[in-house]
Amino acid sequence: MNNTMEFAVFAGGCFWCTEAVFKMLQGVISVEPGYTGGKTDEPTYDEVSLGGTGHAESVRVEFDPNIISFSDLLTVFFGSHDPTTLNKQGGDIGTQYRSAIFYTSDEQKNEATLFIKKLNDSNKFGNPIVTEVVPFDTFYPAENYHKNFYETNKHSAYCELIINPKLEKVQKEFATLLKNKSK
Repeated sequence: MNNTMEFAVFAGGCFWCTEAVFKMLQGVISVEPGYTGGKTDEPTYDEVSLGGTGHAESVRVEFDPNIISFSDLLTVFFGSHDPTTLNKQGGDIGTQYRSAIFYTSDEQKNEATLFIKKLNDSNKFGNPIVTEVVPFDTFYPAENYHKNFYETNKHSAYCELIINPKLEKVQKEFATLLKNKSK
């Protein structure tokens, strides 16, 4: 990672969805699915799926803050999943699917906390935000078959039924932040 790049770690349900969303954004250099926030060293997908590791399926987003701000990443993060459901996104249930921001600096912590306060004050979602804002510790990359899952499995039922609607929503609501802006 070069010195001008920053990284942020988000958990918003299934990491296949979250990875696909963030990969669409200008200024995002890389998105890596993995596990963070738990107590087990070097967890596997099978272990995390059972819910006993404490880890959340998450993505590590490397971004250029000169092109996209952390605030923009927060806007897309909150706009692409339901931050009001505790330990649940759609049919994915358990702490491994919780909504969380694993901040890497005091600036990220403060910005995320203020962002959530504004969302709650506006009652944008109709229910309180349950997204955790917790310090980043260790990120464990997911197994290779999870990386670029959407790109390699676009025609699978999960991608067509779950990921495509999220991507369509992001394309519609956040068009100005996309890598391939429509003209």
